[in-house]
Amino acid sequence: MKIRSDIIKVYKDVHIWIGIVCGLMLFIAFYAGSVTMFEKPLERWATPPSTLAAAPSLERADALVEAVLAEHPKAAARYFISVKPGADQPARVYWQERTGGRRQFKEYAASFAADGSLQVEQTRKAPVAQLVDTLHQLVGLPFPDAVARPIMGAVALAYAVALISGLIVLLPTLTKDVFALRIGKNIKRMWLDAHNALGLFSLPFHLVIALTSVVFAFHDQFYDAQGAVVYPDGIEWSEEHDGAPTGARVLPAAELLRRVEVQLPGFDVQGFGFQRKDGHVEATVTGLDVRHGTRARLYASTHLDPYSGQVDPHDLPGHMSAWDESVNAFFMLHFGSFGGNPVRWLYVLMGLAGAALFYTGNLLWVESRRRRRKGPETPAQKRSGWVLGCLTVGVSLGCVAGISASLAATKWLPALVADLKAWHTGIYYAVFVAAIGWAFLRGASRGAVELLWASAVFTLAIPLSSLAGVWGVGGAWSHAGSWPVDVTALLSVPVMLYIAQRTRLRLQQGHTDSIWAQTNPRPV
Repeated sequence: MKIRSDIIKVYKDVHIWIGIVCGLMLFIAFYAGSVTMFEKPLERWATPPSTLAAAPSLERADALVEAVLAEHPKAAARYFISVKPGADQPARVYWQERTGGRRQFKEYAASFAADGSLQVEQTRKAPVAQLVDTLHQLVGLPFPDAVARPIMGAVALAYAVALISGLIVLLPTLTKDVFALRIGKNIKRMWLDAHNALGLFSLPFHLVIALTSVVFAFHDQFYDAQGAVVYPDGIEWSEEHDGAPTGARVLPAAELLRRVEVQLPGFDVQGFGFQRKDGHVEATVTGLDVRHGTRARLYASTHLDPYSGQVDPHDLPGHMSAWDESVNAFFMLHFGSFGGNPVRWLYVLMGLAGAALFYTGNLLWVESRRRRRKGPETPAQKRSGWVLGCLTVGVSLGCVAGISASLAATKWLPALVADLKAWHTGIYYAVFVAAIGWAFLRGASRGAVELLWASAVFTLAIPLSSLAGVWGVGGAWSHAGSWPVDVTALLSVPVMLYIAQRTRLRLQQGHTDSIWAQTNPRPV
């Protein structure tokens, strides 16, 4: 295919400048997104042990609910019965009480003590998994959601434009450049080939992520516009509901489970949610059917009649209308919430490859603008290239090191501090900012090697902290069955050390006028 050179130049400039402006935020979004693909195992690994007695049987859940409502009447507004308590959700009954704003709640859990008395504790779910997810959703920006989310949407929209412009630039030399990874002395050429191949072969994945992210960022505005056009007089929501049948009682949780399993074969029930108001009870059932992708990352939920056990399945994948199924597909393609663990691991690899795409793209631009050595003196490089090189190394590896450091602190913080969320956030951003400062202090080349070493050390500390929990050192703990998190972290360490070693070799053997030179001259 032939395209005029001036048109190619325009699209190339668009591709490059979007990468420069948005690439570092996208690196954080993709790296953190890869980690959140296994949010549930990570949350289970990171949640400290409960002080409650072991959860009573499901048959005793209703007695526990009545005991909770007698002492904590606010729980009637919203409570949850867990069908399968685990390390991250060890109690049988949970409820939330509002503490301030619209989304500000405290969550409590309850059990029966050995003497039959009611035990209650405020839950301390590890916030580190939510921190990583927030970094993913808000592209690492430390701003309130109302500020960061529109910025994320603009970045995602620009990202989609960069994908299309990059494809147009590549079209004239598609077969020559994409299907030939030229490995040799020309390292820049090799990295450009790798960058192009990654971008082209993962293009459908990246387009899905970009477009769905735009919708997530601006869905309120989209719905407002839809309401103004389709429902100019507003939607009339009926608040009336059928009263409870005369003399009817809410079915026991064990019986509800039996009836749901009959109606929804293959649906793995996680629990039941209840709301009591004016003598009426409304209920939902939450769970997962691995045969269908879900709108949420980890579960699907629908209405349930608590008096008869009749399920209204219209909100569940496989039972939706054609329109709702299309919306559900839109969400599940972004979350990778279909196909089980094989698809999750595929999304992890695609996310890491995407992060590498942004990292290499910025450094390729810096290398393309360097002033080449033409005599005995090594030329000073442009300040713009030097700054972008340091920022790329500092922000990217600062994100990697910061997430690992915050995870490594998970086993120690509950015994030492009260506000876990503030400490996890503080640790991440302290390491992140320090990494950026270190990159500027040491230069991109040496900073990259040293920050990769630091990332490896912080990542190694993750399984070591679990090992300390096995031995009961310093208040740390370790849950049975949480070893996949530790093994994954342990396997990541040699990968980071290998990249550090290869970067160090490039630093020692590369051109003295390169960003990877052992000593970079002061920029001008």
